Amino acid sequence: MDLLSIKDPSFVKKMNVHEMERLSAEIRKFLIEKLSVTGGHIGPNLGVVELTVALHHCFTSPKDKFLFDVGHQSYVHKILTGRADKFDTLRQYKGLCGFPKMNESEHDVWETGHSSTSLSAAMGMAIARDLKKSDDHVVPIIGDGALTGGMALEALNHIGHEKTNMIVILNDNEMSIAPNVGAMHNMLGRMRTGGKYNKLKDELELLLKRIPAVGGRVASTAERLKDSLKYMFVPGMFFEEFGFTYLGPIDGHNLDDLIQSLEQAKRTEGPVLVHVITKKGKGYKPAETDKVGSWHGTGPYKMDTGDMIKGTNEPPAWSAVVSETVREIARTDERIVAITPAMPVGSKLLGFAGEFPDRMFDVGIAEQHAATVAAGLATQGMKPFLAIYSTFLQRAYDQVVHDICRPNLNVFIGIDRAGLVGADGETHQGVFDIAFLRHLPNMVLMMPKDENEGRHMVNTAIQYDAGPIAMRFPRGNGLGVEIDPELGVIPIGSWEILKEGTDAAILTFGTTIPMALEAAEELEGRGISVKVVNARFIKPLDHAMLDELFGQNMPVLTIEEAVLEGGFGSAVLEYAHESAYYDAVIDRMGIPDKFIEHGSVTKLLEDIHLTKEEAVRKLAALVREKQEERA
Repeated sequence: MDLLSIKDPSFVKKMNVHEMERLSAEIRKFLIEKLSVTGGHIGPNLGVVELTVALHHCFTSPKDKFLFDVGHQSYVHKILTGRADKFDTLRQYKGLCGFPKMNESEHDVWETGHSSTSLSAAMGMAIARDLKKSDDHVVPIIGDGALTGGMALEALNHIGHEKTNMIVILNDNEMSIAPNVGAMHNMLGRMRTGGKYNKLKDELELLLKRIPAVGGRVASTAERLKDSLKYMFVPGMFFEEFGFTYLGPIDGHNLDDLIQSLEQAKRTEGPVLVHVITKKGKGYKPAETDKVGSWHGTGPYKMDTGDMIKGTNEPPAWSAVVSETVREIARTDERIVAITPAMPVGSKLLGFAGEFPDRMFDVGIAEQHAATVAAGLATQGMKPFLAIYSTFLQRAYDQVVHDICRPNLNVFIGIDRAGLVGADGETHQGVFDIAFLRHLPNMVLMMPKDENEGRHMVNTAIQYDAGPIAMRFPRGNGLGVEIDPELGVIPIGSWEILKEGTDAAILTFGTTIPMALEAAEELEGRGISVKVVNARFIKPLDHAMLDELFGQNMPVLTIEEAVLEGGFGSAVLEYAHESAYYDAVIDRMGIPDKFIEHGSVTKLLEDIHLTKEEAVRKLAALVREKQEERA
């Protein structure tokens, strides 16, 4: 059928299994072709084609509510709900979002981007349904990786306790972004190989019924035997003890089995967990055979070979610069331990793991746990390196406050993907970390201008033994600068003058330094001399340099690729006020008070006016204002 002509998913309910199998094949072909151009989360979506088709066959969206945990596996749902014609714009500026989006379709009832939230949200929706006495189904779809998140287990506990009518789909593909780890993963592995739970349970009960029940003692023994044997042979008992009826494991690519199980789940009172086994990347060999998570989410690729389309001779990725520097220092410093919450591939820690397997810990999708593990290590004289994306660090905020900063522990936090990340959009933009970290007592926060300075900052962080220290670094590649042969230590709180000037000053750091230098050069041609300062320590500020600038009555423009409210510019304003520089002229540039959607970083920066042109305009106005005051 023509996928572009789909307007709503009701047609799937009228299809037989053979027709749905053909539809699934067409969807796979469509995804492989479209994502080869736009990039996107191809592996997760190829794995849930039949599952999503079966869901729309058995349920009625949006009356029945599908909640996709994380949300990167929602492309098939988007196709079936009338958005196939927008896939050429996937993850592009003003185009189709790569995650569920409520304002995009009535069929997207929950917005995600971070894992392990679907069950809690589903419980809220189910409570509302019951209070309103409606009869719709609430169907969260959660992966085995997301199930390791503490929030998911909290929700399972509550749902089972309340005996809420809900159908939880456990999409078990043995991976999240990288291969899953931990006891939960191992338990699910045993369940995959344990056969069908309900068939074994029924056969066991039939066998026990044949035992002659002579007297109460034999009957009681039979019941105890039944319970014991279930624990021995039936892996689904884990979920049964949470109060769920367990169905599975089911072949997630067999539509007959899927439909039969979903219909059984609909007839079952109370919470039901349907355990579905799927193959991540199903139907596209390069993605199917991926063992490390490279095909979880990709850029454009060559459809016939699966080769990624990348620029040639690119500088090293920032993640690699940081992790490889940590690895280099770890060869002579046995205190160093690396921790990641399920991001060993994205954080480029596979090399560290290969060389130091006993000092590398992937704790799964459990950011809070990762932060407090790091704190525990620090109490014992170790030097933990917590590699975590800015957007995921938000999930461990209390642990950073309470377990790391409050006892002033020597934890090095590598904040990856700091700043705008582009195509993943609102849920992944790393723009809040300055605002939520800089006010914490004992925290040191810094960001390098290039990969050479970044290496020195990593060394600075590891040598720093006076409390927690965090280094922000962006997504993407470095600048390709020359690397110093020896690692140095940068004095904490020291800034660097990159260009001298006498009429005004730009204070900035990281990714916005090139733009600041370009603005200063343009103003130089207009006769305005602008000093450019690499304000590489966001906390503590370089008070001596600020005193000098304010003492010279020099106008100051702060620029940051982070939120303005509570950010670096706010810190400069606070210092000016606290130090009684009441005549200081200060303006700020940064991320406005709104969530930034998906699109190329360049386009997003233009949209929020975080550009060279805006910097030139603001600086010219500041200088003009100061000149008018003097006149």
